[in-house]
Amino acid sequence: MARVVVDVMPKPEILDPQGQAVSRALSRIGVAGVADVRQGKHFELVVDDSVDDETLHRIAGSLLANPVIEDWTVTRV
Repeated sequence: MARVVVDVMPKPEILDPQGQAVSRALSRIGVAGVADVRQGKHFELVVDDSVDDETLHRIAGSLLANPVIEDWTVTRV
């Protein structure tokens, strides 16, 4: 068995209202020096060793992410 992490983030050109809300909240509580916040999704999968990278990317692109507005990375850990 292998553990796989899939991180999904909005593409840079897509507005991120949740990230903007966190950024504004940081300013309100007196935290300085944070230039930008982007909020995404983090998935952890436990898969058989027989699941190849192509299948993992297909899972990410068809089920975990919306490829029109999100980018993703797949990492075996």
